[in-house]
Amino acid sequence: MTRFSLPILVLLLSGCATVASTAPEAADLVPIPYGSAGLERVIGQDANGLVRLFGQPDADVREGNARKLQFQSRICVLDTYLYPKGSAEPRVTYVDARQPDGRTIDRASCVAALTRRVGGK
Repeated sequence: MTRFSLPILVLLLSGCATVASTAPEAADLVPIPYGSAGLERVIGQDANGLVRLFGQPDADVREGNARKLQFQSRICVLDTYLYPKGSAEPRVTYVDARQPDGRTIDRASCVAALTRRVGGK
């Protein structure tokens, strides 16, 4: 190397070391928005309406005056959460869905799949 290129090489390498030592900032988690499109047949239903739509639930969990009805198929598991408003019958206010192995699935797709299951199953 020549005397002229050595200082340039040192400057270039020191600049690279400075850039490489700065760590990227951690990204904030962005919540996934949940729309209600495709859930019109479920949101607002009472337990009897859900049974008419999907058949008998695979699980019926009560906690205080709240209730969770769960419906399953080979495609997905749908959890429907029913809460009373005042003295009225509990109605579905929230829906969650997942594949049987726990992976996520679109809630509306799960509702559509469950309405097509044979014999309510």
